[in-house]
Amino acid sequence: MSFSTLLAASAHRVQTRLDTALAALDDEPVIHAMRYACQGGKGLRGFFVLESAALHGISADNAVAAAAAIEAMHAYSLVHDDLPCMDNDALRRGLPTVHRKWDEAVAVLAGDALQSLAFELLTDPALGANRLDLIAGMARAAGARGMVLGQALDIAAETATTPLTLAQITRLQSGKTGALFEWSATAGAVLAGADPAPLGRYAAATGLAFQITDDILDVTGDASKTGKRLGKDAEAGKATFVSLLGLEGAKARAAALIDDAKTALAPYGARADTLILAARFVIARES
Repeated sequence: MSFSTLLAASAHRVQTRLDTALAALDDEPVIHAMRYACQGGKGLRGFFVLESAALHGISADNAVAAAAAIEAMHAYSLVHDDLPCMDNDALRRGLPTVHRKWDEAVAVLAGDALQSLAFELLTDPALGANRLDLIAGMARAAGARGMVLGQALDIAAETATTPLTLAQITRLQSGKTGALFEWSATAGAVLAGADPAPLGRYAAATGLAFQITDDILDVTGDASKTGKRLGKDAEAGKATFVSLLGLEGAKARAAALIDDAKTALAPYGARADTLILAARFVIARES
C-alpha cells in the first residue's frame, strides 16, 4: 500500500471523529465555520498520532480522539494565522479563508472554539489513564512555549530592522511548526507510558524539514497545488531558510534532516518504516 493511500485512510478516520464531535453542535455560523476550517488538508499530524500509537500497541480506536484533537488545534492555528492582523491571507487549502467566507469575528470565534474542542477531545476516556499528560503537553505545545511563541516571533520579524539569523529562524519554526509536530509524533509513547525521546528527535527533524520545504514551495511551488498564496515571504522581505541557505542549500538541509529523523527511529527497527515514509513525504510533497 502506498504512503498516500495510508495517509488518506488515516485522514478519513480522523475526519470522521471530528465530524462526530462537530455534529453535536448548534446550527450557527460559527459552527459552520468550524466545520469548514476542518475540511481538507493532508491530516499529517493526525497520522503521526495514530502511527505512534500503533508503534506502542495502541489501536486506532483508542487513539483517534487525540488525532482529532491535534487536527482541531491545527485548524484553529490556520484560521487565526490567516487573519488580517496576522498574515492576511485570502486562500487556504484552495478555498477562501474563514474570515473571507464569513467575517473576522466569526473567524476569531471559530478558531477559539476549535482550540477548546481540541482539549475536550483529549478528555475521551478511550485515551486511557495517561490522557492528562497529553492535555498538559498540548497546552505547552500550543501556547506561549510553543506555537504561539513561534507565531509571535514571526510577527515581530516582519518589523525587525535586521533579518533573522539562521539560528533565530530555526528557533521560531521549532515553535510555530515543530511544537505540534512533536506533540503528534510522541502522543503514542505518552499514551503508553513509554519513553518519548526517540520520537521527539524524529519529530524535531521532520518538523524542521517540513518548514524548510514550505519555504522552498513558497519560491518554486504551484499555487494551484499548494492551495495558498505563494511568494509572500519574499514580498515582505522576510528571511527564510531559502534566503539564507539558497535554494539548493535548503533542499540539502531538508534532506539531511530526514536522514536524522530516520536515525532517530532506529530503536524501533522495521516497525517504524511507515514513519520513515512519512518523513520522506514531508520533503517530496507539492503542497
